[in-house]
Amino acid sequence: MANLVRAALVQATWTGDTESMIAKHEEYARQAAAQGAKVIGFQEVFNAPYFCQVQEAEHYRWAEPVPDGPTVQRMRELARETGMVIVVPVFELEQSGFYYNTAAVIDADGSYLGKYRKHHIPQVKGFWEKYYFKPGNVGWPVFDTAVGKVGVYICYDRHFPEGWRALGLAGAQLVYNPSATSRGLSAYLWQLEQPAAAVANEYFIAAINRVGTEEYGDNDFYGTSYFVDPRGQFVGDAASDKEEELIIRDLDFGLIDEVRQQWAFYRDRRPDAYEGLVKP
Repeated sequence: MANLVRAALVQATWTGDTESMIAKHEEYARQAAAQGAKVIGFQEVFNAPYFCQVQEAEHYRWAEPVPDGPTVQRMRELARETGMVIVVPVFELEQSGFYYNTAAVIDADGSYLGKYRKHHIPQVKGFWEKYYFKPGNVGWPVFDTAVGKVGVYICYDRHFPEGWRALGLAGAQLVYNPSATSRGLSAYLWQLEQPAAAVANEYFIAAINRVGTEEYGDNDFYGTSYFVDPRGQFVGDAASDKEEELIIRDLDFGLIDEVRQQWAFYRDRRPDAYEGLVKP
């Protein structure tokens, strides 16, 4: 039996300031809700530029507490207004010297359900993230939301299969993957890795990328955000590679059980044989 969830994602260009960036996403969320969407996710550090193109202490100013900071509190109000689950990626300040690349998950009634902190932190040209972020330390939570079980995996995480699998083992039905990835670095992987992860773990993935170039570097964020189903098939078309866009798709969560019964990957796992994989 079909179990349809209307889901949305936003890929956006940087506006130049936090207030207008948040306002833009609020408007997109209202548009999505008006079209019947029940869950929406935003791109990596959605309320800021991708400042990790440089290593400058001035960019710690983008950080704020989660959930008590102004952006997450404002998104809680938005969730109550629209009746949508919202995945909110921000630069988190836990305490002085403790910063994380984080996504808050807010339920449709505005309740704060918890956070995911990015585990894998890159440190290569144009992506100097170790300068800013500590590695995540809250595991791979899956949140029981109004639309079902939702998880988060952030950008560079997507190259590592272990977290995708942890989310599947915890029951995830939909995983949002907010990102900021540039055309020259990994464009050919973008439409390969998330569909492969969706197949291997048999759930839906929302792959979100920024779009355009920004003031702190020459990274060309190429958008092409999309939803992919547990068979690795795109749900509708991918977004533009040059323009910002709101994507809304109907996801049939009934397909998850169908695929898991047909392919039976979880049945045939061999965790008893995998111990050596985690030895240093």
